[in-house]
Amino acid sequence: MDIAGVSMALARVSDQSQIGTAVLKKAMDTNVSLGEGMVQMLDAAAMELSVNPEIGANFDVRI
Repeated sequence: MDIAGVSMALARVSDQSQIGTAVLKKAMDTNVSLGEGMVQMLDAAAMELSVNPEIGANFDVRI
């Protein structure tokens, strides 16, 4: 059995695992920031409706 080869293979697997974890963490951070942005947009829309509740409630359609 080649001990050096096994050791190198385990090190490579470890590196790949660490890279995969780092990429997943970056994706999760991106999703968190996008979610926070969506919450802020929804809060802004709710604030507009509380100030002007009639805006957007009615619209005219002509065919």
